[in-house]
Amino acid sequence: MTESMPNWLKKRADLTPDREALIFDGQTYTFKQVFQQANEYAGRLAALDLHKGSSAAVLFSNQAESVFILYGLQMAGIRAVILNNRLTSEELSWQLDDSEADVLVYEMRFNEKVTAINTNIKKISTNNLSQLEGNIPVVLEEYPMDEVTSIMYTSGTTGNPKGVMQTYGNHWWSANASALNLGLHDQDKWLCIVPIFHISGYSILMRSQIYGMPVVLHSSFEEKKVIDDIHQYQITIMSVVSTMLRRIIDELGAERLPVQFRCMLLGGGPAPLPLLESCLKKDIPVFQTYGMTETSSQFATLSPEYSIERLGSAGKALFPNQIRIVDVDGQDVPAGAEGEIVVKGPNVTIGYLNRPDESADKIRNRWLHTGDIGYMDAQGFLYVLDRRSDLIISGGENIYPAEIEGVLLSHPGVADAGVIGASDEQWGQVPVAFIVKKEEVSEEALLALCKQKLAKYKLPKKVYFTDSLPRNAAKKLLRRKLREWLDAERDGNGY
Repeated sequence: MTESMPNWLKKRADLTPDREALIFDGQTYTFKQVFQQANEYAGRLAALDLHKGSSAAVLFSNQAESVFILYGLQMAGIRAVILNNRLTSEELSWQLDDSEADVLVYEMRFNEKVTAINTNIKKISTNNLSQLEGNIPVVLEEYPMDEVTSIMYTSGTTGNPKGVMQTYGNHWWSANASALNLGLHDQDKWLCIVPIFHISGYSILMRSQIYGMPVVLHSSFEEKKVIDDIHQYQITIMSVVSTMLRRIIDELGAERLPVQFRCMLLGGGPAPLPLLESCLKKDIPVFQTYGMTETSSQFATLSPEYSIERLGSAGKALFPNQIRIVDVDGQDVPAGAEGEIVVKGPNVTIGYLNRPDESADKIRNRWLHTGDIGYMDAQGFLYVLDRRSDLIISGGENIYPAEIEGVLLSHPGVADAGVIGASDEQWGQVPVAFIVKKEEVSEEALLALCKQKLAKYKLPKKVYFTDSLPRNAAKKLLRRKLREWLDAERDGNGY
């Protein structure tokens, strides 16, 4: 029998109707008001002939209305295909076709992008949706824990993204794992400056309704506004990536955050030592985390007391979770030995949308094979050495080199292409490309092609031309060698 539990938002509105739920742009909504708004949107979605089991793709930014619609979709049992608003029309078209979504709901600010989308999907703006005469909303009284409620695309090593299916149970257990790790305080308020189209932002919305915790939502990241709102709203927790944290520290100058602030949850790769030392001097508790879309947010966390001593560690698996390090045969390796990170827990995805073979390959006996390389020390602290082998993490965004290489290779003037991440003070990493020419082609022409096909954050920041690329006997690109070339170039020794 399928395990189920009461509709989270409806239950929360019943338990604490007058408690603050959402603060956006100076306006405060209680849980009762949020439920009413979400309920109305559920009725309007029903008027679009969407019902339990349908799929609706959404192209949103961080807005109060986005939250109401996402909650409305969840309450109606409609799968939300949550799209990254930084992608190009071409990238979005591919995901819409792959997801087989019934409708696309989008904000007018993305109108130009949506107009260029090459697909026959039915489209409706949030403006038009809000003016629809709604049907009587049909909302779920109970959430079936093993049913899919959200789908987010994650880049694939072959260039094509995969739709990660997240169930109600995945989000429930992710929220519980976080609460068991950080604890819950009556006065907790979470500042959400990360995008709600990412699992880092969406998971905050899940925690809000499950915990009964207010969320202060920002439409974009501005360090001064962050510091002002931490003071004004007595913020206690926020999620950041290293680039955001560095800008907050710089903006603070000699100031400190108020004493009630208790947790800076840091994702998107480990923070550099000088940044952690700056936080330590200012008594800012930084919890470094390891997680992915497939684990519905953080999976392991390093608490602040270890942040310097265990620099580079992602900590230990959260309460319901397990981590192993295995060799190529799937056998456990000793402490300190490198291997693939495999994870198991109730917040791990049930698989990839319409990809049964890939799901079966990645998830074996409920253990997710992440493709990440790492090790655990004798005390069980996890160290991630290589994020999914070649992943570039730029300002918290995941970039797969294969996707950029595919675009570069589509140019008739390119014979071969290799992309790696170069360290960058502002973004952590940025992509750079190495090109072997087939015929005469300029850096400008290649960047223009990339700009047409790829989201801005994926654009190579520099193109190097070379006679050949380093490949092994199996013709596999040796990115390690490209990194050596880049280091030599930066040291002025050339390659």
